[in-house]
Amino acid sequence: MDRPDWAPKDVDIEKASAARLYDFFLGGSYNFEVDRELGRKVAAVAPGVFDFTRLNRAFLRRAVRYLTEQGVDQFLDIGSGIPTAGNVHEIAQKANPDARIVYVDNEPVAVAHSDLLLEGNPNAVAIEADLRDPDSILGNDRTRQMLDFSRPIGLLTVAVYHFIPESDDPLGLAARYRAALPSGSYLALSHVTMDAMGEQIRQLIDLYRNSQNPVTARTRDQFAAMFDGFELVEPGVVFTPEWHPESPEDVGEHPEESAVYAAVGRKP
Repeated sequence: MDRPDWAPKDVDIEKASAARLYDFFLGGSYNFEVDRELGRKVAAVAPGVFDFTRLNRAFLRRAVRYLTEQGVDQFLDIGSGIPTAGNVHEIAQKANPDARIVYVDNEPVAVAHSDLLLEGNPNAVAIEADLRDPDSILGNDRTRQMLDFSRPIGLLTVAVYHFIPESDDPLGLAARYRAALPSGSYLALSHVTMDAMGEQIRQLIDLYRNSQNPVTARTRDQFAAMFDGFELVEPGVVFTPEWHPESPEDVGEHPEESAVYAAVGRKP
């Protein structure tokens, strides 16, 4: 396929990526035909995928608002994806204009468009790095310049760890990031599960094997283990629409159909 003018030169346009698929499912336009082709195949076998992504994004927005209400004014968003409505800096800086945000993604398209969006915003920056290399994120000069690790930080790793296979030790990685956070910090996570909507998720996983980012679903207990040593904020581990909903209608009759667990924890 032809490379669009807006596509960074080093981006792989031959294989679908998680960030661009997510953008497609949210109705965005920064994706390639290879992403749309796989996205249509996923939607054919897992029609709930549009709700999975929409509800996950809504959880992120509510989590950021909650953290700002707790006084958190600096955020590290790993796996931030391609910018779309309700970005972290927009929510956080609406509550506190001095809030500082570091976006991290390993997808060049996501970082390039974040850079464009953040022009003229001195309190937000985007870096290209991989969750699996904590030192490249936590030790990055731009991270250290933007965030004060002696004060509470909101770490957001939303819909990211299901792209980390067991061979890359997701629990070990989660522990590494938790250890880097100062007391009073918060961790917001969400993760695909097969505890509900099992057949749709199974077929989604099969199709994602052909992308740059294969998916590993995990159980409630496996997800909860990523908060080890943190105090879970009520209501604990729930499906995305159940976490601090704005109205009963937001939860609906079958929140499990979101197929994604969500939780927020605080470091004592």
